[in-house]
Amino acid sequence: MNARFENVVVVGAGTMGHGIAELAAMSGYTVYLADVNEEILRNAMSRIKWSLEKLRDKGRLGEDVESILARIRPVISVGGGGEFSEDLKKALEKADIMIEAIPEVLELKQKLFAFADRNASGRAILATNTSSLPITEIASATEKPERVVGMHFFNPPVLMPLVEIIRGEKTGDDAVKASSEFAKSLGKQVVVVNKDVPGFIVNRILGRFLNTGCLLVEEKVASIEEIDATAVYELGLPMGVFELADYSGIDVFYLVFEAMSKRGFSVRPCGLFKEKYEAKEYGVKSGRGFYTYPEPGKYSKPAIDKGKAGKIEPAWLLAPAVNEAAWLVRNGVATVEDIDKAVKLGLNWPRGVLEFADDYGIDTIVSSLEELKEKLNNGSLEPDPLLREKVERKELGRKSGRGFYNYEGIEERRLETLILRIEKPVAWIILNRPNKLNSITPKMLEELSQTLEILEEDERVRSIIIRGAGRAFSAGADITSFTAANPIEILKFSRKFQEVTMKIQRLAKPVIVAIHGYALGGGLELAMSGDIRIASEDAMLGQPEINLGFIPGAGGTQRLPRIVGVAKAKEIIMTGDMIPAKEAERIGLVNKVVAPERLEGEARNLALKLAEKPPIALAYAKLAIDRGIETSLENGLLLEATLFSLLFNTEDVIEGVTAFMEKRKPKFKGK
Repeated sequence: MNARFENVVVVGAGTMGHGIAELAAMSGYTVYLADVNEEILRNAMSRIKWSLEKLRDKGRLGEDVESILARIRPVISVGGGGEFSEDLKKALEKADIMIEAIPEVLELKQKLFAFADRNASGRAILATNTSSLPITEIASATEKPERVVGMHFFNPPVLMPLVEIIRGEKTGDDAVKASSEFAKSLGKQVVVVNKDVPGFIVNRILGRFLNTGCLLVEEKVASIEEIDATAVYELGLPMGVFELADYSGIDVFYLVFEAMSKRGFSVRPCGLFKEKYEAKEYGVKSGRGFYTYPEPGKYSKPAIDKGKAGKIEPAWLLAPAVNEAAWLVRNGVATVEDIDKAVKLGLNWPRGVLEFADDYGIDTIVSSLEELKEKLNNGSLEPDPLLREKVERKELGRKSGRGFYNYEGIEERRLETLILRIEKPVAWIILNRPNKLNSITPKMLEELSQTLEILEEDERVRSIIIRGAGRAFSAGADITSFTAANPIEILKFSRKFQEVTMKIQRLAKPVIVAIHGYALGGGLELAMSGDIRIASEDAMLGQPEINLGFIPGAGGTQRLPRIVGVAKAKEIIMTGDMIPAKEAERIGLVNKVVAPERLEGEARNLALKLAEKPPIALAYAKLAIDRGIETSLENGLLLEATLFSLLFNTEDVIEGVTAFMEKRKPKFKGK
C-alpha cells in the first residue's frame, strides 16, 4: 500500500471498474465500488469473487478471498431523481483517489467529475480510466483541473501489468506523481503520457498497426491470412492483425478509432472495420469477425498457414506504427523508453516498436513508409521529420551503432529460441519465445548449451545475465511438446535439462538471473542454477508440477531444498503454489527484489561490478562454495585452502595487492 492512500472510490462496476476495484482491494485498500443499481453491483461482486477464487487456486493470493471481499463496499451511485446519491457523496468525502470507469460518453463523465470535484476532499486525486476521451475535456467540468488525471488500465486490470498515466493540459505534477505511485502500489508498471493526445500511446500505435494491415487487404495488396501470417511468423507477434481485432472486439476498435479521428488523429480509415461493425460481426464475442468462432464468446485460435508468411514486407506492417512512435517522441508526448515499455506490456509485443525500428533499420522504415504512402494513397504515412533526421545523420539502428538506442560496442546474435547479446564485458542470454512465455523446448536447451560453451571461452565476457523476453522469465517446460512422448523420451529430456543447469552452475563465470513475470517449473529450475537471482516486484515463482500429476524434473527437488531448506522446499513443491517475489526474497530464493523498471539496470550494474573482480578468484569462489556444500566440512575446508593457495600463483593477486598499496583501482586480467 501507499501511505498517502487508504480509501479508493471506483465509479462504474463494469468489466474495467470491477477489475480495478478487485485489484485495489487485493492491494489492501478499502474500496467503494459504485454503480447505478444493485443488480449491476451484485454481478460485479460475483465476478470479483470468481476471479479471486481463480487466483487463490493458482496460489496468487496472500490472504483468503473473504478478507479481500470485505474491503469492497458496494455503493448505489444514483438516487431516485436520477442525480448522484448521498451514499456516493459520503464515499467521495472519504476518498483519497476516485477512479472513474463509466461508459465512454463525455457528458456523463463531465457530470460525474463536477460532482466529485464538489464533494471529494481537497487531497483526493480524480482519475479517469478513459481510453479515448481527452483528459482536458473531462477536467473542464471541475474547479480544480490540476487534480484530474488519466489512469488508463488495460483489460483485464488484475492481470495486465501496464497503466498509462496521462496529463491533461492543467493536470498538476502532484497528481501525476501521486497517481503513478498509487498504480505502482497495485503492482503495475507505469508510463507517463505528457500531452493529452487522442489514444495516448498504446491505442495510437495499435491503431496504425491494425489500420495498415486492413488497408493492405482492402487495396488487395495481400490477403487476411498473408497479413496475419507475416505478423505472427515473421515479426513474432502474439497475434495477427485481424486475429487481434477479433479477439479485442472489432466494435471496440472501431469506436475508439472513431473517437480518436474526431479529435485530430490523422488517418485514412480502412472501410473493412466499418463493414464488420455495421454487420455486427464483432469477432470472438459474436462468433464471427474476420474469422469464425464455433462458440460465440469463446476464443479459439485461427489456423494461420505459416507458408503464407513473408508474402509482404514485414516492415510494411511495422513502419506506420514506428512513424506514430516517432511523432510521439518528437512532440514530447512520451519518451522512447516509455513508448517501448507500453508496447511490450500493453500489446505483449516481443520488442518495443522503436526497438523493432532499430532492428530493421530506420532507413528501411522510411522507404517502407514512402512505398505505402503511394501504394495506399495515404498522406498520413508521410515519414515523420524525426525519422528523416535520423537517416540524414546515419543513425539507422543496430547496423550503424546508433538509432533510437545506442548500440556502439554491442554484438547481437539471434538464434531460433534465444538472443545472445554481448555488451563487453557482460553477455546477455535472452530466452526468446515471448508468445509462449518463454516455455522451454528441446531446441532451447540445445541452444542454451551451445551458447554457454561459446561464452565460457570468450575472454571478452566476464559475467553473464540470463533473462526472458516479453512478459515472463519462463513459465516452465513446454509440455505441449511432450503430449505423445514415452517415459524414455521424457527421461532423456529431463537429463538434458539437468545437464544444461549443471553447465550454468559450473560455468567459470558468474551468472546472474533477472526474473520478471513468471518463473515456474522448469523456468525456476533454470533460474536456480544461476549464482545470483534478482527479481522484479511483479515476479511469481513456483514449482507447480504437482498440480499436473508429476514432479520437478530439472533439479527442483534437489536445488530448491539446498537454497531454502528442506521443509520450505517440500511446502513449495507439494502444494504447487506460486509465491510472490517478496516472499521469495524472505526465504532466500532470490537475492534481491526491485521495481520492474529497475530490473535490467540492477542486473547490469551487478554484472559490471562482478566483471571488475579477478576472474580466476571468482571461478574458484564458485567452485569452493558449490562443491564444498556437497561434502563434509573438513573436505570443504581442504578444498578452500587448496584453491586459496593456488591463487597466489596468479598475476591478479600481485595486481590486487599492488593496487591496494598504491590506493588505486585494480585492473584484473584473469591471469
